[in-house]
Amino acid sequence: MIAEFNWWLLIVGLVVGAGLTWLVLSDGRRREADLEEAELAEEAAWLESAMSEEGRPVDAETAERLLRLHRAYLAVVPPPDDGPWSGDGFEPAEVDLPDPANGSRTAAPSAEPDPPVRTPG
Repeated sequence: MIAEFNWWLLIVGLVVGAGLTWLVLSDGRRREADLEEAELAEEAAWLESAMSEEGRPVDAETAERLLRLHRAYLAVVPPPDDGPWSGDGFEPAEVDLPDPANGSRTAAPSAEPDPPVRTPG
């Protein structure tokens, strides 16, 4: 009877230990992908307030445009350690982004980089 209890205790201990480990190591911060389009104006207003407090006033419209450009940048440029496209010599191609002020399009990096040139050796 004691042997069965010991196995049960071991299993419960492993489950509780795994749960505590997950809780300690989890990252509860919000990421760029978690932000919705509806929050953009609120985030721009917060940036306007924060920049004004630092003595660098910026209007909410400019802050919102910068946030949109930042999100476009994150969508098209690979992470720094993303395989062969990282490091020296990587230049993203151009892609058109809408300019909300006048409806025209502006150029920005695209997600499709040229394939890397590999040299033997």
